[in-house]
Amino acid sequence: MDKKDKKRMEVLQQKIAKLQQQLAGAKKQPDDPAEIPRLEKELAAAHAELAAVKAH
Repeated sequence: MDKKDKKRMEVLQQKIAKLQQQLAGAKKQPDDPAEIPRLEKELAAAHAELAAVKAH
C-alpha cells in the first residue's frame, strides 16, 4: 500500500464519519424524505470504495 492509497483511505474514513453523522441527524429530524436514502446510498458507495482501496 503506497502513500496515495493510505491518504485515500484517510479521506474516505473522514467522509464516512461525516455521512454517518448527517444520516443520524436526518433520521432524528426528517425534513426532506429523499435525504435519508441519498445519504445511505453515499455511505454505501464510500464503504465500497474503502473496501476496494484496502483490497488493492
